[in-house]
Amino acid sequence: MLVRLATRGSTLALAQARLAADALSAAHPGLVVELVEVTTAGDRDRTTSLRILGGQGVFVGAVREAVLHGEADVAVHSMKDMPTAPLEGLTVAAVLERGDPRDALVSRSGTTLAALPAGARIGTSSTRRVAFVRELRPDVEVVDIRGNVGTRIARVEDGTYDAVV
Repeated sequence: MLVRLATRGSTLALAQARLAADALSAAHPGLVVELVEVTTAGDRDRTTSLRILGGQGVFVGAVREAVLHGEADVAVHSMKDMPTAPLEGLTVAAVLERGDPRDALVSRSGTTLAALPAGARIGTSSTRRVAFVRELRPDVEVVDIRGNVGTRIARVEDGTYDAVV
């Protein structure tokens, strides 16, 4: 039996989708899981702030539509991207075991948040992380950043940001 699993095409989303596919295959021997990569509004527009684009839903809408329109049988999302309101015709059928929930700070020299100099530029697109950094370090500049993990790390390496969360 074939199951088409919709997912975003980012490296992180594909890794999470493969975990879900492996869990499905392990639970149902003989099941073939095909990944269906979907491009979302958040993937197409990588410059506009997520708060302006519409928050969480910008990464799940097109993936959910793929299931609703029969292009995929199931979908996988990072729970942080899931809107809290249910969508008619869809249900959360399973949740994988949660991985390490801690945030990570990436800086050029491995500097900690506490050791960054006053005025350091720290990139994040998460409202929660902005509040967290500002609470701990009101003397740094928190700047909106978009892109996948590799893109964000590259912005630290090229000096655009002193760190990213």
